[in-house]
Amino acid sequence: MSATAPETDSRDAGPDYDALLDGASPMLAQFFQVKREHPDCLLFYRMGDFYELFFDDAVAAARALDITLTRRGQHQGEPIPMCGVPHHAAESYLARLIRQGHRVAVCEQTEDPAEAKKRGGKSVVRRAVVRIVTPGTLTEDSLLDARRHNYLAALAEAGGGLGLAWVDMSTGDFQAQPVDGRGLEAALARLAPAELLVSERLDQDPAARAALGEWRAVASVLPGSRFDSENGRRRLEALYGVAALDGFGAFGRAELGAAGALVDYLELTQKGRLPRLAALRRWSPGGLMEIDAATRRNLELTRTLAGERRGSLLAVLDRTVTGAGARLLAARLAAPLTDPAAIDRRLDAVQFFVTSSRARNDLRETLRRIPDVDRALSRLALERGGPRDLAAIRDALLEVPAVRSAVAGTGPLEPPPPAVVEALDELGGHDALVGTLGRALAEELPLLARDGGFVAAGYEPELDRLKALRDESRRMIAALQARYAGDTGIASLKVKHNNVLGYFVEVTATHADKLMGRDGFIHRQTMANAVRFTTVELGELEREVSTAADKALALEQEVFRALAAQVLERAGPIGLAAAALARLDVAAALAELAAARDWCRPAVDDGLEFEVVAGRHPVVEATLPEGPGGFVANDCRLGPDDRVWLVTGPNMAGKSTFLRQNALIAVLAQTGSYVPAASARIGVVDRLFSRVGAADDLARGRSTFMVEMVETAAILNQAGPRALVILDEIGRGTATFDGLSIAWATVESLHESNRCRALFATHYHELTALAERLAALSCHTMAVKEWKGDVVFLHEVVAGAADRSYGIHVAKLAGLPAAVVARAEEVLHRLESGEQGAAPRDLMEDLPLFSAARPTSMTVSVAEAGPSPVEEALAGLNPDELTPRQALEALYALKARLADG
Repeated sequence: MSATAPETDSRDAGPDYDALLDGASPMLAQFFQVKREHPDCLLFYRMGDFYELFFDDAVAAARALDITLTRRGQHQGEPIPMCGVPHHAAESYLARLIRQGHRVAVCEQTEDPAEAKKRGGKSVVRRAVVRIVTPGTLTEDSLLDARRHNYLAALAEAGGGLGLAWVDMSTGDFQAQPVDGRGLEAALARLAPAELLVSERLDQDPAARAALGEWRAVASVLPGSRFDSENGRRRLEALYGVAALDGFGAFGRAELGAAGALVDYLELTQKGRLPRLAALRRWSPGGLMEIDAATRRNLELTRTLAGERRGSLLAVLDRTVTGAGARLLAARLAAPLTDPAAIDRRLDAVQFFVTSSRARNDLRETLRRIPDVDRALSRLALERGGPRDLAAIRDALLEVPAVRSAVAGTGPLEPPPPAVVEALDELGGHDALVGTLGRALAEELPLLARDGGFVAAGYEPELDRLKALRDESRRMIAALQARYAGDTGIASLKVKHNNVLGYFVEVTATHADKLMGRDGFIHRQTMANAVRFTTVELGELEREVSTAADKALALEQEVFRALAAQVLERAGPIGLAAAALARLDVAAALAELAAARDWCRPAVDDGLEFEVVAGRHPVVEATLPEGPGGFVANDCRLGPDDRVWLVTGPNMAGKSTFLRQNALIAVLAQTGSYVPAASARIGVVDRLFSRVGAADDLARGRSTFMVEMVETAAILNQAGPRALVILDEIGRGTATFDGLSIAWATVESLHESNRCRALFATHYHELTALAERLAALSCHTMAVKEWKGDVVFLHEVVAGAADRSYGIHVAKLAGLPAAVVARAEEVLHRLESGEQGAAPRDLMEDLPLFSAARPTSMTVSVAEAGPSPVEEALAGLNPDELTPRQALEALYALKARLADG
């Protein structure tokens, strides 16, 4: 029985559960019945304070979690493998299993063990799977990164088209868009989904599998019926309680199929409970800068080539102070806009906070106190929230007046722009809810509602009374004893308790007659020295005290449900407020960065110019000291009459940095951010392409050169007049003339066919001849200065072409042995002088590798010259006979001889 197999159609053969049930104990029979319904999941089977795993599930989990695998009992003559994790620490184990690609079905006890006993001694506590945990359906903060979205995506096909939909279950963000096979990988690279739902048919289609690329690793394959567009439409209408989806947008059949599959999957994994989902939004083609997966990877927008956030553009850009703001910034950076008006709207908000530093500082200080509202709302909607989620919403809404005051009450130089005014309006008013939550919640809150103790004193009188009974029973009994003693005049009267009688009134035998027959006192027991009585009041108090704890906890659960219901009734306005806070956080954070780094506001328009004055690389600059020795800024001016720059120059001179920084400036500008430059004017870029750096793809059987050609082909097939292309060293990895020819033809195509803006870096100096016949191409080079035999890279871009590549100099800097460098210089000189002509074999025969039979010139010269003076002096020294002072003097003498040559 395998618990770790990937999800398959129910028609596939699985374990024979009927056979497994034969001879099974009641508990194992229940386990097999639950497992039959979730064969593709590890089953977390709740038993008391532990989640237990059995059979293959236990073997897989023990290996994944590095915990002890035990064997207990037998089934059908074989020991039962098992392992377990404590329920209070289950989240950390879940996180590790999910990261390793497992799916987990959480099976909880759904009744009290005492109730099960009433059905008979062998009755098993009822259990049921309450959720299925998958990479795309996480909601717990401990399982999520607060600063990035966790998307569950679905891909559907209908009517010959593809539709992609995605949802972040932890925040409710829900969107869809049409895609084609060519743009699918770019869309998935933008989203980076944690889990992707695809149909069996698409999974079996070679073309679709190729288009999915690396994202097949996170794919969950489902039956095709779950992607039916008509079923999807009905699911969405039911979700939003509408008769038609016209008010949400004009969705195609494939988009409806994908969005409907997501809703169906959420209902399946959450066992009928859906998170709070925002209104489904449609992304229209053309509204975003298209960036393919290779370009995102090469430019390191959100992750470095090593897969780390640190060192990426996002890491430098992100100065947000809330989780929601960080997620919004990452989403914007992944999808730059192409509408100049929308871009300017974002830039207006940033400029407002750049200009008004006081408003920016006050706002950011206030925002630091605001918890993650979206994720708290989602957990409450799934009935998975706790008191701390209520407190998070209270604390966030409590700061709304302070946010307004920070922005509007500090007297900025200019009134807030429309984007800021709209955000302030959407904050809304929540005084009533904040007041209720403020009165209801205690200062110290447990993580889970079932732990109790989270309702503040004075909010619910009946709860206060029950807590008093639970916590102050001794005081109440003492008070009752004092009252009885006073009423009867028996100072020695005691109220006591035992397991037989419960609470009772006890007096000595001499005072018993005073209570016999007295109203309210009932005789229970006579002993030699004492007589015991009870009262109706005492009996009621006993019952209340014994059940007070259970009643108090139950009442607290009711209070929690009522408070959660009040919050969810206002989920719409609260969600709007959360989104507004995130937008304000992003605007203030980008302003903070712009002010600190001296970035400028770009002008973005519908033209075809790309003019950057004194541009810098945002990531490289952040690693360098300010002032002298800092980053060297460079201009870049591309336009209809000069749209292709051919950039030559040596390695290490900064060509790749120059190419990348201009691509990043375009991304930043269209994201709505200031840019690292003295000034910038960006004609909207609709597609960004980058081929920088070398890498192979062994998984697909592709060499470095093949990967380069595939990416270059994508550029030449897709780039249009509004595209920006950066290409570095096209043609490496093959024969020199082959590479030169490919690079030559690529430059011609970019200029004549694609007619796009392009930066093309190369070591093929022959390409500079193209400037004579390609009118919109110009040559630029990285400035280099030679000084006393060394080369100084100035990192400046100047007009013209490089006369040499200085590759040997770079090799020397890299630490190649001196003999190798010297030999390389000799070979280069002979090649450049044409000495070898058509007889390269002569040069080859001069190489030490092919002339082992005769000594090299270096060996001969050393042998003829004999030992050097330094060597002779060393031979005459005996270190064992030298004092420390003599040894130091000998060392100075050797150094002097070496200096004399």
